[in-house]
Amino acid sequence: MSFDHKPRILFLYGSLRERSYSRLAAEEAARIITDFGAEVKFFDPRGLPLHGAEPDTHPKVQELRELSLWSEGQVWSSPEMHGNISGLMKTQIDWIPLSMGAIRPTQGRTLAVMQVSGGSQSFNAVNTMRLLGRWMRMFTIPNQSSVAKAYQEFHEDGTMKESAYRDRIVDVMEELYRFTLLLRDKTDELTDRYSERKAAAAKQIEETAKKAVQ
Repeated sequence: MSFDHKPRILFLYGSLRERSYSRLAAEEAARIITDFGAEVKFFDPRGLPLHGAEPDTHPKVQELRELSLWSEGQVWSSPEMHGNISGLMKTQIDWIPLSMGAIRPTQGRTLAVMQVSGGSQSFNAVNTMRLLGRWMRMFTIPNQSSVAKAYQEFHEDGTMKESAYRDRIVDVMEELYRFTLLLRDKTDELTDRYSERKAAAAKQIEETAKKAVQ
């Protein structure tokens, strides 16, 4: 497989507010990683139904899954609400399955996690997203971003003020860019599992036996 294209990074954010700080933080991060050389896309969660409320043929669900398949790395940016990620953030992740037939839309992709808070700095949301990233079989990078009192950290035009918080986002995007470049041509090797090979071999034997009987 050729990897001469730019690293493909998908951004998900967890708030629909007109001035959503999780979206503004994601947009700032997108500008930064684009400058490093990545290609970025955003999923707009407006209109995405609650998980299970509509069939997975819903257009917004299909859009989200196609973007996940397109991506080589992802950034999840959530507000902290009641000590955890937002329901909207969880809904987006819930709609991305571990597998679609033989295709795994998240396995082997890199992941960076970010959160914004209205009060003091916290790490509840990023910790939850790390757990979810591991469950989705993603390579979650060591660095992360947590922006406290986010309402103070952005200019009126939505760009982020110079601060230690912005410096950390630069660090996170630089690390994500590097990890994505390093891992994207090794994903098949790193995610190859004995248990899955064993199950596939057993299925092949079963199918061969059925054909022999017919």
